[in-house]
Amino acid sequence: MNYILFDGPSRNALLPFTFTRPVADILVGIMTIRQKWEMRLGSTTTTLTEEYLSEKFPMVEMEENVMINASFVPNAILAEMVGNLETNQAIFKGDEVVAFYTSENQEEVDFDTYEIIEFEGECLRIEHTWDIFSKNDAAIREDFELLTEDRKSQPIPKSVNVISPSTIFIEEGAKLEFVTLNASSGPIYIGKNAEIMEGSVIRGPFALCEGAVVKLATKVYGATTVGPQSRIGGEVNNSVLFGYSNKGHDGFLGNSVLGEWCNIGADSNNSNLKNNYEEVKLWSYETEGFEKTGLQFCGLMMGDHSKCGINTMFNTGTVVGVSANIFGSGFPRNFVPSFSWGGVSGFTTYITKKAFETARLVMGRRNVVFDEKESAILEHVFEETKKWRKE
Repeated sequence: MNYILFDGPSRNALLPFTFTRPVADILVGIMTIRQKWEMRLGSTTTTLTEEYLSEKFPMVEMEENVMINASFVPNAILAEMVGNLETNQAIFKGDEVVAFYTSENQEEVDFDTYEIIEFEGECLRIEHTWDIFSKNDAAIREDFELLTEDRKSQPIPKSVNVISPSTIFIEEGAKLEFVTLNASSGPIYIGKNAEIMEGSVIRGPFALCEGAVVKLATKVYGATTVGPQSRIGGEVNNSVLFGYSNKGHDGFLGNSVLGEWCNIGADSNNSNLKNNYEEVKLWSYETEGFEKTGLQFCGLMMGDHSKCGINTMFNTGTVVGVSANIFGSGFPRNFVPSFSWGGVSGFTTYITKKAFETARLVMGRRNVVFDEKESAILEHVFEETKKWRKE
């Protein structure tokens, strides 16, 4: 069967992260949503997404296809139901379509003509940016069980101070000595060729993905995920870093999400709790205003390629778009549009020529090419987000 993951109605609520990727490629837990579906289904997937993303994330349509709403995170039961879908069948959870069967010759999809199968079980769903960190605990636990089933961990080095070793899994090539791992509050997964440097103290649930690094004497509280090739230092609490991002120095990051190719300057901090303990509101790209999250703890949402200088301070519930560059003293406003350059004293437009030069250098350091596909995506984001920048 040919499986196609589509963005669905949650796409705009997941901006700025979905400016540069489909919903399916959001990292939550140990794997992206796409990787979870592919592992559960035993099949590759392609994507139906925004047109400007389709060259990098193409869709392959065949005679028979199953379309899957990428905001739904699969578990064993849901994946089995999707794998068993037949002609003219659709799976719904409440009013939301989860998956449906379609054919290449089908001109339109009319669910009134479909056999509707109700999914009445529980599963994770990523509908808002803050779901990425707030549901990360459950996602790590599910992924850990899936990835480690019937597999044997690499041995835990003797110098490691360990609590609950049965819920710690170390992949081949990982390096760690003289660290503390406490998995009593949730599993700890250490990916292939990842490294935890000496003196670090980590409390699960925690996922360190392939090639990622925890720097010297870092303090980590669960549920935290450090994406492939990313690096963390200082103090990190219940946060998710996508691939190739750095928070490598002292400073606090809490209840936050960083996209790819972000960099947090030394001694930078974010607030994750308002002084009056009220519910946190976040900027919404859908309503173009600040919307309630239902959370008391909520920190920084930072889109791909954005960076901040040393000693930057972020207010509770700050949203930073794509390719922003923030520096200077004081608290910048809690919505920084994409391609903004500046800080408290004001912002100017970070022109694409300069932004692309930086992206090319940053990606080149990790042996990744900044190609025409990447530049075309960022050019589109630049144009789409003009209305929020004060020129």
